[in-house]
Amino acid sequence: MPIHSRNILRRALNLTSALVRPSFAVLCVAPLCLAPHLPAAAQTAVELPTVVVRPAIPSTTVSGLADGPFTPADTATISGAQAQGATLSTSDSGSLISRIPGGAAWGAGGVSSLPAVNGMGADRVQVSINGMLFGLACPNEMNPPMSFVNPAMIASARVYMGTAPVSVGGDYTGAKVDVVVAPAQFTPGQALTTHGSVSGFYRSNGEGYGVDANVTVSNEDTSVTYTGGWARANDYTAGDGTTIKSTMYETQNHALSISKKVQEQLFTFQIGGQFIPSEGYVNQYMDLVENKSIFGNARYEGLFDWGKLEATVFANRVRHTMGFIEPDKDGDMPMDTRSTDLGYALKGTFGVSAHDIVRLGNELYYNNLDDWWPPVDGSMMMGPDTFININNGQRLRLGTFGEWERHIDDKWTAVFGLRNDIVWMNTGDVQGYNDMMYGQNAALFNAQDHARTDFNVDASAILRYEANASSLYELGLARKTRSPNFYERYAWSTNAMAMSMIGWFGDGNGYVGNLDLVPEAAHTVSFTATWHDPAKKVWELRVSPYYSYVLDYIDADRCALSTCPNLPGNLTTTNNFVYLQFANHDAWLYGVNMDGKLALWDDITYGQGAFRGSLNFVQGQRTDGVNLYHMMPLNGVVAIDHTLGHWSSSLELQLVSSKTLVSQVRNELETSAYALLNFRTSYELDMVKVDFGVDNIFDTNYDLPLGGANLVNYQVTSMMGSSAAWGYPVAGVGRSFNTRVTVKF
Repeated sequence: MPIHSRNILRRALNLTSALVRPSFAVLCVAPLCLAPHLPAAAQTAVELPTVVVRPAIPSTTVSGLADGPFTPADTATISGAQAQGATLSTSDSGSLISRIPGGAAWGAGGVSSLPAVNGMGADRVQVSINGMLFGLACPNEMNPPMSFVNPAMIASARVYMGTAPVSVGGDYTGAKVDVVVAPAQFTPGQALTTHGSVSGFYRSNGEGYGVDANVTVSNEDTSVTYTGGWARANDYTAGDGTTIKSTMYETQNHALSISKKVQEQLFTFQIGGQFIPSEGYVNQYMDLVENKSIFGNARYEGLFDWGKLEATVFANRVRHTMGFIEPDKDGDMPMDTRSTDLGYALKGTFGVSAHDIVRLGNELYYNNLDDWWPPVDGSMMMGPDTFININNGQRLRLGTFGEWERHIDDKWTAVFGLRNDIVWMNTGDVQGYNDMMYGQNAALFNAQDHARTDFNVDASAILRYEANASSLYELGLARKTRSPNFYERYAWSTNAMAMSMIGWFGDGNGYVGNLDLVPEAAHTVSFTATWHDPAKKVWELRVSPYYSYVLDYIDADRCALSTCPNLPGNLTTTNNFVYLQFANHDAWLYGVNMDGKLALWDDITYGQGAFRGSLNFVQGQRTDGVNLYHMMPLNGVVAIDHTLGHWSSSLELQLVSSKTLVSQVRNELETSAYALLNFRTSYELDMVKVDFGVDNIFDTNYDLPLGGANLVNYQVTSMMGSSAAWGYPVAGVGRSFNTRVTVKF
């Protein structure tokens, strides 16, 4: 490309460079170097996880997030260092979302929590791993997308809230999480260089231990990176000494990436997989007894005279089995699923004038699911046939978007976008274990047309005003839509046992699908203000209030079908598990997130000390007065961070208020307020780093607000011998002494 053409293109694509102070370096997707879109004031609120590239620096890092969509001021970024640091306390990547403003995690298995943002969780938060999307592969969602990577594998994760530009993605209403694993790294010259690290950790509570490793071999145009890890733990203990059963796990994840630069183009191929031989679920009736997956994806980035082209194609295959892990649970009831994900994404970025950027894109995503339960020998209830839960379920989504980014002047920026996602869904006929108990439901379902087509329209508008070098204000408006998943539409049996096997909510209730469901559409308005000192070294504050009105929110009603269990008591009981059917209801959510930091001292003798804090509030309710499920109560964090020479330490207080606004239709459990004090410190010298921490220093006994119901520890006598007792939340982890040693090479 001629030099003058590239200069024109860069000026067109990087119109905010005039707003960025001269000290900002150019961000590069080697060899594609473009200045950041984000104004200077917004950089405080949102750190771009991109390595700075200059000729004098001996190595460069290519980030899959560089030069991505316009980054709103309320976007949250989890850096690789933060993700790796979190492994001192957890092996659950999904729990990282609870560390961002407005973030939370629904309790599930030890490595499989479901992310929630601003009150919207599970499928309402879409997660991509290096551009790959993962569809449902379990009726309890025991293998959510973030379980396919260990925390130490994450190079960066960017969380877009509900008013994000349409180019971020479609088919979600809450948030979009873009995770980058094993980005390409290049080093000058043709000689190959090798670097990496190996870490081992131990956590006293639950006797958790494991290892993480990464290694990169690279030169100036080729990069090969392996990253992976293995972890296992036993059941953990609550603050009062109670062993919380069915919380053990073992997991391993691996990824190998190969990248090649060819002039102005970057090619990357990645292959990887997961193996979970066991994972207990205290808030589900079943456990995960085997999960195997393999994935592959290819990515391309190229710079041309007309702009930039990005392309991704991927495939993923999951084989999953549920059962019972002794001694905490016993029995024989295998449940199998097989899932396939295929897709591609194309995006072109065009600098059309000195003030305008246009993005156009097309995406296709296909998920195929089979869910069957083999018969149990000698059982009259679970035989003699195979229970077909989802038969060749097919979900195909085709999305197209256009987006216009207008830099009006040195203070004002506007982004407008429109997208359409067409979702086609279908599934085959089903059958139960036998006709006597399941024949009526199966015949009714099979007699109906299962094909559904949703024509979804999203739109977003963002207006940003950067008043000066110390303040920024941003208003966002958006409509986001989400079509139902397989189980919300196609779960068909109203048999009590079968209904209890459906649901990712951890509430102990049973669920049946609804063929008449329509997509939900969230209409969201948000406002974000950020302030900081001119040098961005002393203090900063970000405040983000928001409001969402959701048409046809996919919730649930008490099951009133004539074949539903426990009628008529099921419709009115307030102190027991119940049976529910998915249903559309209009609903609203509102809240505010605040976060900031303040430098306290900077002294040669005493090092540097800083205060940081956050406060999050959300509330949600249907228009008929029923509270939405799993709304995190008011919560916040205050902490003191200290660095001195090779030492870095933090003392953190986590505060959570009582949860009293609970979902009446689900008989959701209330929880009490609590406070947890945590400490961690690290010492790094040359190639070795040692971390040590104590979580829950005072061994506080508390219940998890989003942990659901404890279905294992507490039992009552029933017709089946024993069954879960209603009314017991899942207790959180008691005091744990944690250590981690990392060796770099």
